Amino acid sequence: MALRGIQPELVKKRLKCLMYGVAGSGKTMAAISFPRPYLIDTEKGYEHEQYVDKIKENGGCVFHTTDFDDLLIEIKDLATEKHPYKTLIIDPLTVIYNNLVEKSASDRKSPQNPDGTAHGGHYIATDFKMKKLINLLLKLDMNVIITSHSKNLYGHNMAVLGQTFDCYKKLDYLFDLVFEIHKQGKFREALVKKSRLTTFPESDRFSFSYDEIAKRYGIEILEKDSQELLATQDQIFEVKSLIKMISFNQNLINKWFKKADATDWDEMPREAMDCIISYLKSKQITDISLSIHEVQHATV
Repeated sequence: MALRGIQPELVKKRLKCLMYGVAGSGKTMAAISFPRPYLIDTEKGYEHEQYVDKIKENGGCVFHTTDFDDLLIEIKDLATEKHPYKTLIIDPLTVIYNNLVEKSASDRKSPQNPDGTAHGGHYIATDFKMKKLINLLLKLDMNVIITSHSKNLYGHNMAVLGQTFDCYKKLDYLFDLVFEIHKQGKFREALVKKSRLTTFPESDRFSFSYDEIAKRYGIEILEKDSQELLATQDQIFEVKSLIKMISFNQNLINKWFKKADATDWDEMPREAMDCIISYLKSKQITDISLSIHEVQHATV
């Protein structure tokens, strides 16, 4: 079997980052300073005058929800419909995550599990949904900025070591950049807590602003138009219909999902779905031809 390794090439990826800080540290204002923001607000913090003015100035809009499923629908629409927005902001994700934990516990209530938290099952259910959300965010052809409340980070003997994000515990593993935001007076500072980028060395501190991020990350990437990349509902319907009509091996579907790093059809790239539809249609024609041949052979 031939080796399948290839020479790596530099890929210019969309900005995907997590920012956290105490209340009033300036996370929201920093986030909506990015180009064409689509703000999913979970605390109605945008209603203050300075936020309204900034969102309008940057050609953005606001959608308010505290429900996980509602959030997921909105992100899927952003991934499949034409729109002018370039930066998705969820501010803060903490609210939606906490609500999801509570709902997962409520869904699991029973006489044997009166509060729904037995064996941590509510966290397992929550983590499964959060992984689906993160997978969609990573595939979304937009800048993605997630903000979170902060909480104390404890060490030996409950000594406070500093601050960390107050949300899904694996959230920081999934993003290229994690910033802790501080504010003193009008000065806003970012501390790089995690980075996969040489232009943002870990433990670096810098005056946090969109201009500084653009200088380090590349303004041409941050300000390019978003494109529709994920499968449409029409594609999903057609694929499912074709699969029902032909004899088909589930293992092949699993291979398609694995190759695309997807868990369901709505996470599949649009181009991949076009290829799958073409393949299924050709297989449908083949199956019909074989059936006709079998009938003709049986009547001879």
